[in-house]
Amino acid sequence: MVKRLANFLNSQEFLESSRLAPQFFTRCRVLPFATVLAFLLCGVRGAVQAELDSFFALLTQRTRLLRVVTAQAFSKARHQIRADVFERVNRALLALVGEEIGFARWCGLRLVAGDDSHVRLTLFDPERRVRYIKEAVAFGLFLPGLELFEHFTLYEPVCDERQMLVEHLDGLAADDLLLLDRGYPSAWLVALLIHRNIPFCMRCDVQDNGFAVVRRFMRSGQPEVFVTLPTPSVRDATGYECPRTPPRVRLIRQITPQGKVRVLMTSLCDTERFPLEAFAELYHQRWRIEEAFKRLKHRLHLEHTSGLSWLAARQDFGAKAVCDNLAALAAWCAAQRHLVPDTAWRINRTLAFNVLRRILPRALVTATLGARIVAEVLTQIALNVQKFVPERHRPRTPRNKPHKFHAYKPAV
Repeated sequence: MVKRLANFLNSQEFLESSRLAPQFFTRCRVLPFATVLAFLLCGVRGAVQAELDSFFALLTQRTRLLRVVTAQAFSKARHQIRADVFERVNRALLALVGEEIGFARWCGLRLVAGDDSHVRLTLFDPERRVRYIKEAVAFGLFLPGLELFEHFTLYEPVCDERQMLVEHLDGLAADDLLLLDRGYPSAWLVALLIHRNIPFCMRCDVQDNGFAVVRRFMRSGQPEVFVTLPTPSVRDATGYECPRTPPRVRLIRQITPQGKVRVLMTSLCDTERFPLEAFAELYHQRWRIEEAFKRLKHRLHLEHTSGLSWLAARQDFGAKAVCDNLAALAAWCAAQRHLVPDTAWRINRTLAFNVLRRILPRALVTATLGARIVAEVLTQIALNVQKFVPERHRPRTPRNKPHKFHAYKPAV
């Protein structure tokens, strides 16, 4: 699979569709198009020059750091590539996953979780004179089964999370089940999803700012009920092209092991195909996207960008999302080969990435990894496991989110 992905990165067709101008990447230089992408896909976390030296040392199988190109040359090369280049890489990767592995199903539907996370980036101002802190929003659609990002986009904070979701609905099908958190329920979004035949299951806000029918359902004590939501406003129906028809949905009461009550809203109204008991563990799978954003921000250092432009920030987000996907696939393959089915032990994803990034340069640039090396890597990944305890609850103390300073990057 990695060899086919490397062939895709080196293809002329992909190059021509990803560069910003026809004259870019036409000569054979020390930093060609595929090498730039492979370097970013290795998860750049530290100082760019140190990461470049380490990358080329691993590429040439040397024990000492190797200076081949400078950070300034890399910066010039990356600004000749489209910002959404890694969306195309990810589509090619997911196509290979669909062919060789397949996707897990829940009652015949593929689970897709949607969520966003706020990040703080250090960028240059438009005149490139001073640095400043820029707030941004990272949005993603995530497959909880294999723990893969399907879509990802870095937004400026000028629209809400519902608008971000609408821009990604074209990538969903009728056999996908969209899992959403409390910030998404609204009459127009529910009407739009039903109109576009996209199944969904979202958690509802049970406070005073939620739907009145949800509050009545909370007081009723019933396990489930079918209700009709308010009609979308004329403005919302016109702006989002949804019908002004009151959507009919199913409300489900869910009680957590800690005794908390959740209300789930879903368009799955077939009680025979989707019984009440099947929803017990469904919403909890949405939490995997929260863990994925944690890995991107605190393991892959998403806020420590490898450039100070908005283009570089978008490329970094896409590259680290695909890098996390590659680590997820490596962990899955290691578990399939070395762990017993239904075991309580899970692959440690942080240490799996630490093993994987040492072979990614050769795998993505030269595609020369043999079966023996791949088997050794999977064995090393399988050595790092941690025990999974069901129903374990570890509440976190509320505190301000940590944001590391851009200048405080590690040297390696």
